[in-house]
Amino acid sequence: SQLAGLETLLLNVSRTVTRDVLIAFSPTKGPSTLNTTEKGKAGKIHLPKEIFRSLSSQIVSVMVTVLNIQQLSMFKEVNQTGQVLDNTVVGITVGNTSISGLQDPVQLTFTHRRLPPGITPQCVFWDPSKGQAGGWRSSGCVTQPGDKKTVCSCDHLTFFTLLLNPALDGSTAQTLMAVATAGCGVAMFFSIFTIAFCIFLRYRFRFEETVHINLGLHANLVGSLFLLNLAFLLNSGLSSRAQPGTCRFLGGLTHYCLLCCFTWTALEGFQLYLLFVKVLGIYIHHYLVKLCLLGWGFPVLVVGVAGVIGSYGEYSIQTKDHQVIARLCWITSKHLLVHYITNCGYFSLIFLFNMAVFGVVTQKSCSLQGTGAVQGGTKPWKVALVAAGLFCLLGATWALAFLTYGTSSAPVLYLFTILNSLQGIFIFIWLVVLYYPKTKETSGSLSHIIRHEKTTTASQ
Repeated sequence: SQLAGLETLLLNVSRTVTRDVLIAFSPTKGPSTLNTTEKGKAGKIHLPKEIFRSLSSQIVSVMVTVLNIQQLSMFKEVNQTGQVLDNTVVGITVGNTSISGLQDPVQLTFTHRRLPPGITPQCVFWDPSKGQAGGWRSSGCVTQPGDKKTVCSCDHLTFFTLLLNPALDGSTAQTLMAVATAGCGVAMFFSIFTIAFCIFLRYRFRFEETVHINLGLHANLVGSLFLLNLAFLLNSGLSSRAQPGTCRFLGGLTHYCLLCCFTWTALEGFQLYLLFVKVLGIYIHHYLVKLCLLGWGFPVLVVGVAGVIGSYGEYSIQTKDHQVIARLCWITSKHLLVHYITNCGYFSLIFLFNMAVFGVVTQKSCSLQGTGAVQGGTKPWKVALVAAGLFCLLGATWALAFLTYGTSSAPVLYLFTILNSLQGIFIFIWLVVLYYPKTKETSGSLSHIIRHEKTTTASQ
């Protein structure tokens, strides 16, 4: 009785129910039996008779709860991006059992004014297991937006609401595509320059095996970035008029280049692990050749399997109101599981491993600097720049993709697009600071720390 805006409607439903149950609800009046003459003035709930067939041996109560959550501490999601329509949450229960997996879904019709531009509705339900305090989820619910009403079709019973999310408009999408295209062009230029610089440094330090291998790794990583940027430019330029076969090829090529980039990022982390954790006994015959076979060969297997099951084709990027803002040749919407496994899942494992390696490298470097083992007094700005470059080298900028919420996080999307487009430039600056010129000032560099770590471990 202390909850503002709470009213319940109890309907005794016997096993003889042969028709669907219809209920009306309002944020101010709560639930009531449906009055068909009041069209458009209240929301509606449609409970299919499928719900009651499984309860044929008993008489059950249908309870509808309408909550005004404006002054309540419940149903508050951490970092929630959308706004709850009229601060109204509708809960539905039938009997004392949990009902889910309905073939004939429950339908809730939310009435509202015409939504402003840039706002899209999304049907969601409250999941108490999400995060630490619970949160909104949309799985199992289908949203059918309209001018002044939105219909939510869900396959289970729980607490529902309509979430109003800020959507990415067409102009912002075009700006993002322009930024990405320009960034890819600049990144390709610097990638070529960086590869040439790596070849020059490999010749200069040809007698230092560790540096020689490291530069070979860097050159391959930058080469994969070059191919990824090239594939994106080809994709964005040809996808709108490409034939189905050409589009499948472009989709597979883009996926292959992305997986190569991820794989070489993982190999960079693996090399650091060997140098800073294993330290001794690292000699492997034709080590760099074997890394190349893995870095360029493993993605071929993944893309080959994905191609066999027909994963590639035209993919449309849409807002939540189903407005198409871009078309690309990529993994189709019917095979999004391939994307989640081969891209999101694969990168997640790589990112966790690389961040653990980064933590070990940072800890060892700081301990050596603190004990005075590394001489020369490296400038603080150079230490910070080397650390930032290493962070970028291990693929940290790609992790921003996990902070985007569909198409609603425009600032994060801008940051993600800019940083990943310029990743080749960051690596080039990092190589210049780390390897050239080799003077006393750089005695605290990565290669010097590695050599000191090997000497220290051997003496121990």
